[in-house]
Amino acid sequence: MSPFSPDFFARDPLACARDLIGAELVNEDCTGRILETEAYHEVGDPACHLFTRPSARDFARRNPPGTAYVYLNYGVHWLVNVLCLEERTGHAGFVLFRALDPTEGVVQMRERRGTDDLLRLCSGPGKLTAALGIKGSHHERSLAGDPAFCLRPSNETASIEILADRRIGISAGKELLWRFLAKGHPGVSVPAGKAR
Repeated sequence: MSPFSPDFFARDPLACARDLIGAELVNEDCTGRILETEAYHEVGDPACHLFTRPSARDFARRNPPGTAYVYLNYGVHWLVNVLCLEERTGHAGFVLFRALDPTEGVVQMRERRGTDDLLRLCSGPGKLTAALGIKGSHHERSLAGDPAFCLRPSNETASIEILADRRIGISAGKELLWRFLAKGHPGVSVPAGKAR
């Protein structure tokens, strides 16, 4: 299938985060079906980089919807997000990718991660970037257009039941049910109802 167009991301990040469950994240020869996302919004969300970081606000001003926002978390793991921009309000936000079900390039993913456990290959935001080979050089690349690095629809999307739950690993905005995950899938980072 062709990648999503930038118009898909010209919407509220919560809508995008939910609608990306079951879609595919592609980097070169590796692909995974999205099992878990988190939405972040510049308005009223103190956990969002757009709320706290001038560099993130500059990024959102100079890039179109569908652009990858990749950053190093605690100096250890690359995390990949996609920029969303609501046309109606002009407000921006991000969707963070938290877990994937590996579907293509699994041998290469296992080598990168040093594990044969398929369920643990991409069961966290740092794990999935390591498995797919996504790093700082992917920052500010479009995820809407280039088939070699993109987000694309999947025929599986309609069959997945989606749950909303609390986000993971943040100190502010923890009460917001802005994490979306495939119900009952063992490859998510944290099962529904287990977030702290």
